[in-house]
Amino acid sequence: MTWTVVLVAAVGCYLLKYAGLAAPAGLLDRPAVRRAVELVPAAMLAALVVVQALTDGRALVLDSRLVGLAAATVALLLRAPFLVVLLVAGGAAALAHTLT
Repeated sequence: MTWTVVLVAAVGCYLLKYAGLAAPAGLLDRPAVRRAVELVPAAMLAALVVVQALTDGRALVLDSRLVGLAAATVALLLRAPFLVVLLVAGGAAALAHTLT
């Protein structure tokens, strides 16, 4: 069963990649398609961050990870360098975890 899932996922990924390479240039030149293609990576990354920050298995969890995410958001809004954002987020999450 596991290998079937792995093989189906591998074939699906390959077909998706091939579909992107086989798309006609005229389709990709349309402004709406170009804008959607530019936004997909950011949307996928945001979805992954939210899932990792707010869930534990199948349960919705509000814990120190959310505090770290909020601190990182504030640091990013203040235009802090990336290393500072990581330190602020880690420090805030660690402090919240220690206090709970």
